[in-house]
Parts: sequence; C-alpha cells; structure tokens
Amino acid sequence: MRNESLARLEPALVGHWTLTLSDAWFLEPAGRELSGWAVVEWLGEAFLRFRSELDGRPGYELVIGHSDARDGYAALYHDDRGVSRLFQMSFGDGGWSMTREDPDFYQRFLAAVAPDRIEGRWEASEDGGRSWRKDFDLTFVRTDRPG
Repeated sequence: MRNESLARLEPALVGHWTLTLSDAWFLEPAGRELSGWAVVEWLGEAFLRFRSELDGRPGYELVIGHSDARDGYAALYHDDRGVSRLFQMSFGDGGWSMTREDPDFYQRFLAAVAPDRIEGRWEASEDGGRSWRKDFDLTFVRTDRPG
C-alpha cells in the first residue's frame, strides 16, 4: 500500500523535469548557467526518489520519506562529491522547503511550486541561521520526456 502522505506529493513532484542552475556565486564567469534534467519517481510504495544531472554530470539524489509519528517529511541527500545529508522537509500551500541545522553549517532550500514549474533557491548560513547567503537558484520545468 502506498504511503498516503507521499501520495499527496505525487501530482506536484513525480515526473520528468528540465533543470536550470543559475545565479551561483561559485560559477565562473558570472551569469553562467548549468542545464540538465531531474526525474522524480516512486521507490517502492513508501518513498520518492529524485535523481538529477547537470551539464552531463550526475547531480544530486534525494530519497523522500514521511514519519507518521512526527507527521513530517525527511529527505536524504547524496551528491557526486560523496556528500550525504539529512533534511527536514515541508511541502504544501504552493511551497517546498528543506532545512538542515548541522554543526558544519545550516542549509535550506526554499521554493515556490506551480503545476509545471518549481522556482527555488539554496541558501547557507555559517552563523547558526542568523544570516543567510544564497548559493544558487534552481528552476524545474515539467517535461514529457525522460531525462
């Protein structure tokens, strides 16, 4: 039986997406964008799996689950650098957020969700969340074709 809480995310997330990373402080030259794709699909009946690729290289992966006891979502993150992180996640009312407050630094993803477009940004804080700097913008546009 499918996880009911994750099934509520299916219309908004499951499918194929084009992906654009922009306005990143670490990309040279300024204004450079990376393009790619993302796929969100069911992993069994209890998880959603998010895979991505940017500029022909593996991007990051998320596995999204739900805790019934805590009534909250969680996302396990992994990328091609070998980095693994755990994010608390919320989704609803046109918004999607993922946050982590770990000893190395705080990080968050904040996005506006429309039926065929998600516009978000990743931010980081080195001072316990008192101030935030934007890392980059991430835009998803739904497509019918696989990545």
